[in-house]
Amino acid sequence: MRFDFSTAGESHGPGEVALVHGVPAGLGLVAGDVNRDLARRQRGYGRGGRQKIEKDEIEFLGGVRHGYTLGSPIAMLVRNKDYANWEDRMSPEPPEKEPKKVTLPRPGHADLPGMQKYHFDDLRNVLERSSARETTARVAAGGIARKLLAEFGVEINSAVYRIGAVAMDKEAAALAAGKADESEVRCPDPEVTEKMKAEIDAARYARDALGGEFVVVAEGVPPGLGSYVDWRDKLDARLAHAVMSINAMKGVEVGMGFGVASRRSSEVQDEILLENGELVRSSNRAGGLEGGMTNGEPVVVSAAMKPISTIAKALRTVDLSTYEPARAFKERADSCAVMAAAVVGESMVAIVLADAMLEKFGGDNMTDLRAAYEAYTGRLRDEARAKGAGNGA
Repeated sequence: MRFDFSTAGESHGPGEVALVHGVPAGLGLVAGDVNRDLARRQRGYGRGGRQKIEKDEIEFLGGVRHGYTLGSPIAMLVRNKDYANWEDRMSPEPPEKEPKKVTLPRPGHADLPGMQKYHFDDLRNVLERSSARETTARVAAGGIARKLLAEFGVEINSAVYRIGAVAMDKEAAALAAGKADESEVRCPDPEVTEKMKAEIDAARYARDALGGEFVVVAEGVPPGLGSYVDWRDKLDARLAHAVMSINAMKGVEVGMGFGVASRRSSEVQDEILLENGELVRSSNRAGGLEGGMTNGEPVVVSAAMKPISTIAKALRTVDLSTYEPARAFKERADSCAVMAAAVVGESMVAIVLADAMLEKFGGDNMTDLRAAYEAYTGRLRDEARAKGAGNGA
């Protein structure tokens, strides 16, 4: 079985649940391996009041014993502390008194199409699941994927390179992504960080919100993950799908992305060189992916996030209970959540790469998985060195 996951839970319900399948037996795993990224997801300049209430930590409900995975599904629960304030509105049991219905859909949110699709008369049934709170469970699943990948030297980082009109060079941000956690906005440039914070302050003062762009970088990924033989196996498409599924994402790029459209071929391709018996690239414009497969260079995926839909400056809408013009529903929200989205992006990239690793190397347990990985990477290394030596390299 390959790495897969599903989530359950509502924003103000009892908790968020992640169920992860396909993790080999024998992977060392403790709650702290996951909680680190849950804490990173909650940090960031411009976050809303919800982050002051919650302290996200997982509880293993199955699949882990004495610090090691069992090969069975791993179930994790993150309890919502705010549920205590919402139990009357979110209880699974029929209420004694019907709570007030929410009927003012927000432009840009799942509210209106969700109500139309599922035939609801209360958009709380939509917004509780469509909330970005669901990404808590994704980050929990991604923490396991990250731990699995780390066993093979894969490290994943991210950086924010744009918030609103303030930006730094994307390539420079990718190269310095390992330092992004030092910044309140996850931007590795201290000067740009301060400009981004000022941009967020201005939006908050205007009762508005900002989106932005971030880049995820996975280093140490072996060549040959994914495949060119079937459209469903192409790894760049799988990565784009996963990252685009994050709330509020409106664009995904791999490597140079849309920048390749304005360049000549000689300015886009990554030339292949032989150095010290190893095949290397002169650059990484393709973002580590060619023909739907990894090529041994860092995997680089970036995404554009729109501003969130819940803002104090409520936009025009229609009250679905009366079909009269109105102003959109408002609930507690962030002024900017791009830095949190970047951490979620890391998790989704980790999940796709972990799935591709298991697809390529198989193994019901870590011993067999390592043996297959070492045999493959050893063959590539030995072939390059032997043939390179024969050519005097």
